[in-house]
Amino acid sequence: MYSAYLLNGSNEGNRLQLLSEACALIGHKAGQVSQRSLIYETEAWGKEGLPPHLNQALHLETELEPLELLAELQRIEIALGRERKEKWGIRKIDIDIIYFENFIIQRPQLQIPHPLMHCRRFVLAPLTEIAPDFLHPVFLKTNRELLAETDDPLTVTPFVSEKK
Repeated sequence: MYSAYLLNGSNEGNRLQLLSEACALIGHKAGQVSQRSLIYETEAWGKEGLPPHLNQALHLETELEPLELLAELQRIEIALGRERKEKWGIRKIDIDIIYFENFIIQRPQLQIPHPLMHCRRFVLAPLTEIAPDFLHPVFLKTNRELLAETDDPLTVTPFVSEKK
């Protein structure tokens, strides 16, 4: 059994429902989701003028190998309406593998740890909530330390749904 940390994100359609459906499908098809962060809202990173994102970190226990997990997550994205049109563009769902155990993988189709995670407050805030002391295998710093050191200026706030 492997341990992986994922980040779900959405900035198109019913973002909250898409994150919920993605989490359910991940648990059904890829393993057991053992932890979920709060859902956070943030401005789009990397491209201005896009709708805000909702993001949630997940801890997954899986029997899938890294490339098998990537393939399954991409199938889930497609099932939820993901279309890959533009880098950092609008998207119904985006599921990234942030960590897989303490593996370091550098392949064209998969880089673990996620190569930009340390630059993105929207990744680090929810990840630190569920795994503050997880040690980044390249930088040898915890998620808590990476969050404290990031210079990402975007605000990341817990999302409160208008529905009661």
